[in-house]
Parts: sequence; C-alpha cells; structure tokens
Amino acid sequence: MPVAKPSGVQTLLVAAILTVATSSQGLLTTASKTHDGKYAYNFATVPLLAETLKLVVSAALLWQRRATARITLDVKSVAMFPVPSIIYLVHNNVQFVFLSYVDPSTYQILGNLKILTTGVLLRVLLGRKLTPLQWIALGLLTAGAATSQLSGCAANGGSSLSAPALGYFWGIVSAFLSGFAAAYTEFVMKRNSDDLYWQNCQLYAFGTVFNLMRLAYDGVTETTPRLSEDGQPLHWLFDMLHGYSLTTWLVVSNLAFTGLLVSWIMKFADSIVKVYATSMAMLVTMLASVAFFGLSPTPQLFLGIVIASASLQIYYLKPEGAVPSGSSGKLATDEK
Repeated sequence: MPVAKPSGVQTLLVAAILTVATSSQGLLTTASKTHDGKYAYNFATVPLLAETLKLVVSAALLWQRRATARITLDVKSVAMFPVPSIIYLVHNNVQFVFLSYVDPSTYQILGNLKILTTGVLLRVLLGRKLTPLQWIALGLLTAGAATSQLSGCAANGGSSLSAPALGYFWGIVSAFLSGFAAAYTEFVMKRNSDDLYWQNCQLYAFGTVFNLMRLAYDGVTETTPRLSEDGQPLHWLFDMLHGYSLTTWLVVSNLAFTGLLVSWIMKFADSIVKVYATSMAMLVTMLASVAFFGLSPTPQLFLGIVIASASLQIYYLKPEGAVPSGSSGKLATDEK
C-alpha cells in the first residue's frame, strides 16, 4: 500500500521548521561549551536522552491513535530498524566531535556535503534515478558550500580556511554517514503503510538501547574517569546529568524535535527534501552567528548562499520526463 503524500504546503512548512531547528542545533551546542571551549557535561549522554525523549513522545502519540494505527509485528520488518539506529548513533556523536573543530557556520557549510553523498547513495542503495539537471543542481550546491568555505566566517578578523584538517575529515565522515542513514531510513519508512509513530517507536527504542550500550562501554573502557569540580570520580549512570544546564537541555530537546521532523519527511516526502532543508540552515546559522558569536560574513559566504539557492530552484524544476525526487523504490539489490 503506497504512502499518501502530503500537500506541498505541508512539506514546505515542515522543511522550513526543520531548517530552523537544524540551525539552532549547532548554535545551541556551541553555546553549551564552557569558556575554555570544552563541554562541562558528558556529550555522549545527549543523543541518549534525545532518543529517549523521541521514544516517549512517539509512544504517547501512538497510544492516542491506537484504535486506527496500522502496526506490523513481523520479525523481518522489526529487524530492519536497528540498522539506521546504529548509523544515527555514530553520526550523532560524530557531529559533536565535528563541532569541536569548527564554528557553527562552518559546521553547516561543510555539512552540505551530505547533499552529494545522499544523491549518490540514493542511486546506489535505492536505484533512485535523478535527471542530469538534478545532478547538476546537487553539484552546484556542493560547489556553493565549497565557495562559502573559501573564506567562511572569519572570527575577529581571522583568516579563511580556518578549519583544521580534522574538521574537514569529520565533516566528510558525517556527510557519508548522513547520506547512508537517509537512504536506508527512507527505504525502511516507506516500505509499508505502518503508522509513522509505530515506526518511530521501533527506530528510537533501538536508538536508546544502542546509546546505552555505548555509554556502558565507555564507562568500562575509560582509563581516566571524569572528575567533578571537587575532584570526585563521576559514573556515567549515576552522574549522567552532571554539568547539565538549561542550554544543555535545550540541545537535547532540539535534537529530539529535529529527529521527529526528519522521520516525518522520510515517511511522507524524501531524503532530498531533508538534506536541502538542513543545508539551507547555513543562512540562518550565519545570521545568528553574526549576532551572537561576533563572526563577520564574507562576500564568498554570500556567494555560496546564492549558489545554494539557485541549486534549490534548479533541482525542483520539472521538465518533461523528469523523475520525481520523492519516487520510492526498492533497494537496488532487489531490482531485476
């Protein structure tokens, strides 16, 4: 049974909200650092609490519509959900490492590489065929991000290309993880007409379990335990909220809210809508960075945003014979 598509206005509204939420994530995470640029809290606990919050919200919404919700309890179907959970577990934590090397605007700019990796992985994993014009649009968006990074946002007159090599490395890793997670998750969410919140419950239940396992592993293997202000060793389970502030809780809540928006887009729209929405967050991040972090936008950054905007227009042109970007399909290995 095919998944019903929402109206264009609904998709545009959700994409716009996702843009703002994604922009806020980088800003809030940076704001949660201490004056010496470190995290006062264990940042590995943030994805765990966000997954738990998403699970609770999804379970509550599923309970409200339990009389009409379509639920599949087939083992093969449920067994597909740990895969994106593992990828998102790794990706969420990679983003924190990524942000430790770059400023919020650079975080969003380099994050646009996921546009290209998502297009490639949609072709490889789902057999999704894009038109030549759409591939050009994806290339333009990647070029726009690169153009912006040539000078970036210079803080207090700093030089361009200020991101260290590790910043670029983690940006590329994050882009490929994002692309793979997007392609696989879209396949899982669209393969049947199960209720969105039931699918969310499966996705976030596994996400919570894997995040707990990761924290437990870190607690066993760490050689230098984290210490409190008075020098006492901290345990990840009993001191999970140590160092949390209002800003940290906003990071958790925003990450959870963003995840719920992404699942809606994966179910009712497509991965390209998601990556375009999140990539356009660089504009919002840039403006906020100017206001809150004293960063100076450069002409190259504005040029990159113009190129990205043009790419958005080109991608969604509908010439005769164009393949809709939201067309669902089987995994490439399933095609005959």
